[in-house]
Amino acid sequence: MHSWDKFIPENDIKIHELSGHGKQQGFGKRPVVLVIDVTYDFIGDEPKATSESIEKFPNSCGQAGWKAVGEIKKLLSAARSHKIPVMYTKGESRQDGFDLGGWRNKLNRAQEATSIEGDFGCQVAEPIRPHEKDLILSKKKPSAFFGTPLASYLIDLKVDTVIVVGCTTSGCVRATVVDGFSYGFRMVVPEQGVFDRFEISHAVNLFDMNAKYADVVSVNDAVQYLNSCTDDIFNDSGLEF
Repeated sequence: MHSWDKFIPENDIKIHELSGHGKQQGFGKRPVVLVIDVTYDFIGDEPKATSESIEKFPNSCGQAGWKAVGEIKKLLSAARSHKIPVMYTKGESRQDGFDLGGWRNKLNRAQEATSIEGDFGCQVAEPIRPHEKDLILSKKKPSAFFGTPLASYLIDLKVDTVIVVGCTTSGCVRATVVDGFSYGFRMVVPEQGVFDRFEISHAVNLFDMNAKYADVVSVNDAVQYLNSCTDDIFNDSGLEF
C-alpha cells in the first residue's frame, strides 16, 4: 500500500501501467543519504497538528514531520554504521529578505516565514542532528542542487545513488529529485521519510516521482539496502564518514 492509492483514479493507474511508467531502477553501489530541510521551521518545536504548529512556524508540517523524523533516524543509523556519507540541506535567508526572490510573490507570510540564518528555526531537529563529519549545505531555492556545490561533491565521491528524505514532498524533495535524475543519479525516496503539509500533494507527488524520476521505496527497504553495503565503499575517497 502506498499513500497515493486512495487518490489516484483507476483510469490513471491503467494508463500508468500501459505507458510503461514506474519501472524500478534499483539501488546502485555508492549511495549517500540526503536530508532535505528537516529544521524546526518545517516541523515546529514540538509535535502538534499542522493547523496549530503554523501559528508559530508558518512553514511547519506539524505531526507529519515529527513522524518522519523517527523514520529518518533509522536510515541515518544504518548509513553511519556502514560509513555511508550523510548530507543535509537548510533553507536560510537574510534578515532583510533580500534573497527571498520569488517567495515574496507567492507567500502572504513570506517575511514571517523566512528561515533566518542562525535562528532556532534553522536548526536541524535534535533527534537527527548532523554529526561532525556530515556535510551541511545552505540553499536559497527548492532544489538542493540549485546554486550549491552538491553535484560536484557527489561526482567527486563517485556517488550513483541518492536517497532523499525530508520535506516538503511536493516542494524541495521533488525539485531535488528531478534535478538529481537530470544529472544521472539514481534517486530513491523512502516514502515514510518524506512529508508535506498537504496530504494530497504528498501522495500525488510520490506517485509522479515513482512514475518518472525515482524509486519510491519503504524506509525498511532502504535500511536493508544500506545494511547490505560494506564499510569500505568510500575508502578510495580518502575521507572518513
